Parts: sequence; C-alpha cells; structure tokens
Amino acid sequence: MSPLAAHTLCIGLVALDILVRGWRIVWIMRGLGTPLPLRDALVANAFGDAANSLTPLRLGGEPARLAGLLRIKTGMTAALVGITLEAIASRLVLLAVGGWLIWRYAPEWWLTAGPGLRAAAAAAWPWVVLVLLVGVVIWWYTRRMVSTPTQRVRRPVRRVLVYLRRMPRWPLLASLPLSAIAMAARIAILPVLLLTLPNPPGLAPMIFGSFALLYSQMVLPTPSGAGVVELGFLGGAAGQLGEGQGWLLLAWRFYTNGIGVVLGVWLALSIYGWPLVRRLLRGRVPQVSEQDA
Repeated sequence: MSPLAAHTLCIGLVALDILVRGWRIVWIMRGLGTPLPLRDALVANAFGDAANSLTPLRLGGEPARLAGLLRIKTGMTAALVGITLEAIASRLVLLAVGGWLIWRYAPEWWLTAGPGLRAAAAAAWPWVVLVLLVGVVIWWYTRRMVSTPTQRVRRPVRRVLVYLRRMPRWPLLASLPLSAIAMAARIAILPVLLLTLPNPPGLAPMIFGSFALLYSQMVLPTPSGAGVVELGFLGGAAGQLGEGQGWLLLAWRFYTNGIGVVLGVWLALSIYGWPLVRRLLRGRVPQVSEQDA
C-alpha cells in the first residue's frame, strides 16, 4: 500500500470512529428523552477524547464529556445516565472483542513479539520503573482533581432508575454494534500504517499488537500510557518494523491520540476561552440547578 493511500485511509478511520461514537451518544440520549444534536455530541466527545489522552487511566474523560453536555443545558441526571450507559456498552464490547482476540491471536503473537518485548524490558527496566513512578504521582494528583466534580454531580439512585425504566431498549442494543465499529476502526489504524512497509509483519502481530497498545493505555498510570506504550511499540509489540519504526510510531500516535487532543483542546478554547478551561482543568464542573437535573 502506498503511504498516501495509507494515510488517507487512516484519516477516514479516525473520522469513522468519531462519527460512530457521536451517533452512539445521540441515540442513547434520545432514548432517555433528551434530544442531543449530533454536532453537540461530537463536541462533547472531543472534550472527552482530549481529556482521556491527557490524563492517566483516562480519568478526565467522563468529567470532560459531562461538562460538554452540561454546556447545552442537558439535565445533570440524564447526562450522567447517558454517559454511564455508553461506558457500559463500550466495556461489554471491549470484553467480548478482547476475549476473542486473545483466544484467536495471543499465542501466535507472543511467539513473535515476546522475545523482543522481554529484551526491551530487560534493557530499559530503570526507565520503565521511573516512568511508572512518575505516572503514579500524576495519577494521584489527577484522581484528586477529578474526584470533586464526580462527587458533586451524584444524584440519588432512585432518580437514575426513573430514567432507566422510561428508556426503550433499542438505543442500548444499537450502541453495541456502534461500539464494535468504533473499536475496529481504531484497531485498524496500525495495521494500515504497517502495510506501507516492504515486508509488513504477519496478521496476528499487527492486529493483536494494535489492540494491546491501544487498550493497555486504560490501565497504565501515565497519560496515554506514555513511555510504556512507546517501549512496547519499539520493542516489537506489533512486529519487527525496521528502521522506519520511529516514524510509524509518530504517525500512529498522531492518529490515535494527537488528533483527539488537538481537536478537543481547540474546541474547548474556542467555546470556553482559556480562563474557563483552566477552571475546568482544576475540577470545577459547572453547576446546575435541581430543575435542570
């Protein structure tokens, strides 16, 4: 595959992921009786994508998306229920897809990637420990920062159950294939980039390596798994990539994290301005009245 075709396809995969996730929250909110325009859904998701990439364990994502929904006067409880239901649907799909990939590709992947990863970890273990320690400090600070808005927006369980009883089941069922499409689009980005190599790795290292590098970021204490993910990439998690692996890593990071950060930060600054963005970064979620909730 030519580099131009690969990068064009990657941009299309990023756009597909963004659009599908936008429709997912639109349909869930519609099922909750709270219409949400697609444009506002995309803006809220962009806030969440940027916060996910910039905070360890993706701790800032849901508060940032909540702030995006509250911006358009969405009821607090409806917004919380919608985000929670979307998270549950995406986690169910992640468990199903991850389980299948582990069963189908993990043994073959480890045979090819294991030696390189073990060697890379053995050679760089002091840096890995340092990165993880720094990540734990960042995680501790970020957890304190986001705990205040999380506690502030809690509502009685009975009010959440009211929304759930009223909600039809079709938005939840529709969110499952949409989550699968979004996940497939993100996983496909790395294999598409690797197909530009003269001798690309086998299918198992590319697919499972992409999955592992993407979703390990959810459990690593550094923002976007910074440091550890790079070590895994360069150590052969997606196969031995040769001299151009640095550029491939940069391109992959740009499509999977960079675009989301740039888009989310740009929209936040354009809509809120720097003073309000700084308040949000300090954990000050906008207040709403009980009538809005």
